[in-house]
Amino acid sequence: MDIALIITIFLIGFIGSYISGMLGIGGSIIKYPMLLYIPPLFGFAAFSAHEVSGISAVQVFFASIAGVWAYRKGGYLNKSLIIYMGGAILIGSFVGSFGSSFLSESGVNIVYGILALIAAVMMFIPKKHIDDKPLQEVTFNKLLAAILAFIVGIGSGIVGAAGGFLLVPIMLVVLGIPTRMTIATSLAITFISSIGGTIGKLMTGQVDYYPALLMIIASLIAAPLGAKAGKSIHTKILQVILAGLILATAIKIWMDILMV
Repeated sequence: MDIALIITIFLIGFIGSYISGMLGIGGSIIKYPMLLYIPPLFGFAAFSAHEVSGISAVQVFFASIAGVWAYRKGGYLNKSLIIYMGGAILIGSFVGSFGSSFLSESGVNIVYGILALIAAVMMFIPKKHIDDKPLQEVTFNKLLAAILAFIVGIGSGIVGAAGGFLLVPIMLVVLGIPTRMTIATSLAITFISSIGGTIGKLMTGQVDYYPALLMIIASLIAAPLGAKAGKSIHTKILQVILAGLILATAIKIWMDILMV
């Protein structure tokens, strides 16, 4: 690999993983379009949609576990949420990632665009008083949480995204989980989801190993730094940043889909 391409891929992984740790997402909402569009801008060969989803799936595995490690103290990890949503999303992500090999590249992009659009809409729904609730008094509908996690798992497994960018608005808007608990717990659930997604992508030969390794190294460095930064930023600001990123990505993906 060319040294300039190595630096480009590493920086994509670093920026995406920093934001991942800060906002409680696996980072593919950012890294998927960056991997798809940035290398060609610098004259490098473009990755296919399948290659990008494979690299993203493997990278998310390491970015999410690094973020969880940074949040392990402070009471932000909701173990009940992790068990119910983590188990459901693991099954769904394996089904989705294995089935993605039967989709065309445009099909993969359309699934990604739909997920990003749904997540963007949800992030702009008002979230009242969710951060006034003491962490030890948080409750949620377990059946609803498991069903939604399974659906997210199938869709996110297709694009190798692990579903963090959809889990966060679901936990905030539908389940009413406080912002910082949502960020920490969604990283743990995203890690579980990425297990199924990674296995599915590896089994179907959709992973380009050298770029994936560069992204993993960047993730292990950047995700804990992002998590540390996220603890000191006001929750409303975190929500606005995530909403903006998801909306921008959804617009870009759909512009490209509709222009084909």
